[in-house]
Parts: sequence; structure tokens; C-alpha cells
Amino acid sequence: MTDSYGIFADYYDRFTKNVSYSSYADRIDNIVLNRHKKRGFVVDLGCGTGSLDMLLADKGYKVTGIDRSVEMLTIAEKKLRDAGKKASFVCQDMTSFSLLRKADVIISTLDGINHLNSAEAVERTFSRVSKNLRHGGIFVFDVNTVYKHRNTLGNNCFIFDTDDVYLGWQNDYRQSDESVLITLDFFVNTNDGKNSRFTESFRERAYPVMKIFGMLMKSGLVPVEIYDGIGYKPPKKTSDRVLIVAGKL
Repeated sequence: MTDSYGIFADYYDRFTKNVSYSSYADRIDNIVLNRHKKRGFVVDLGCGTGSLDMLLADKGYKVTGIDRSVEMLTIAEKKLRDAGKKASFVCQDMTSFSLLRKADVIISTLDGINHLNSAEAVERTFSRVSKNLRHGGIFVFDVNTVYKHRNTLGNNCFIFDTDDVYLGWQNDYRQSDESVLITLDFFVNTNDGKNSRFTESFRERAYPVMKIFGMLMKSGLVPVEIYDGIGYKPPKKTSDRVLIVAGKL
């Protein structure tokens, strides 16, 4: 059992086909152009296998993806190289990342902030964002809500099945810190007709929106917009995910 995306990296794209990366790219692009009127240097924290980065590069952004998983970054680099796209990837932790030059836009999507298991880690990340973002730049990120952890993920389990791999996804909800321990059991078909089992686990934590706002402001970032998911409507009490836009003071 591990606390990384080591094994999952090989199957991540297969099990996230339901994610509309094009909708994410369009929404981020819309936010950027509405505020800046031009595309620039964007940094993606927790970039995973680079699917979103490839689409942002297509739109004309200069992209750097940051992730602490070497396995994820290896796949991301190959994916963009094979597609003839340009982006750079750096293996760093989002709580301590550093850039050679300040970014126009920093983003983090699909549970990146939820992977930070303490308020201190979130504050460190926000502080690094503030330090590495130019004045007038924006930070765009989404988070799973407390509602989602309590009601959608909770203590539920999910099953995914493809031709060559079976995934059992078990959640264990902890009310004391609104976190969910996610355990992934992979059963992979081998060449000899047998199955190999691999297990990974990691914890995701949800933070109340007002607490997130407070941590942003403490780090020198001002929350300016919040939406229900990647749509254009304000969040509801039953929103599973919110999108937050913050500006650099």
C-alpha cells in the first residue's frame, strides 16, 4: 500500500475518461481572457498526466506542469511529445514549489488542493502561489466540498471494469477532519491469464469555503469569484465541487 499515484499513473487516463478536460480548458481560458485579455504563462499544480496542459498549450499558453509523482510526469511528457505539443514538466511538491519566473496564471484542478491533508499544508501552498504569481495574476483552482465528502464519497465504494483491469474504489470517511481515505485495489490481467493485485491509498480532505477564503487572504491572495463546479452559476449547499478564482494583491 502506498500514498502516491505510482501504480494508478498507468491507468489514470483510462479511469478518468469521464472528465471533460476540454470544458476545463475552455473555462480557464474564459476566466483568463476576461481578466487579462491575453494568454500567457500558466503553471498547473498537480498536473497529473498532462491532459489539461496539452489543451492549454493548444490555446497558445506557455505551460509548465508541476507534480510530485515521477510516474505521472513521465506519462505526461510522453503524451505531449507524441502529440507534438510543447510544455515543460517539473517534479516538485506544490507546498514548496519554486519557479524561475513569475506566472501569469496558476491553476490546480481535480482534487489537487484536497490532497493537502492539513490547513498548514494548504497555507504553505497558497503562500507559494502568491510568491510565484506576478502582481495582477490569478490563481484558479477547484476543490471537492465538505458536502461531497459527507454525502457523495462518504463510506461508499465504486467499481470500474475494463477489458484488462478491474478497479475497486473504497472510501472511508472521517468526520473529525472531513477527510476520506481512498483505497484503490487494481486487479490486472497478466499475459498468463492470471490477475495481479496492486493496492494504493491516499487521503483527501475537504475544507469549508470560508476557511479557504481566509487562508487565501492570509497568503496575500484575494478571492474574487466562486462558481458551482466549472459552470457559471454560484455554488449551492449541495455543490460537490466549487471553482475559485483569486487575485494577487
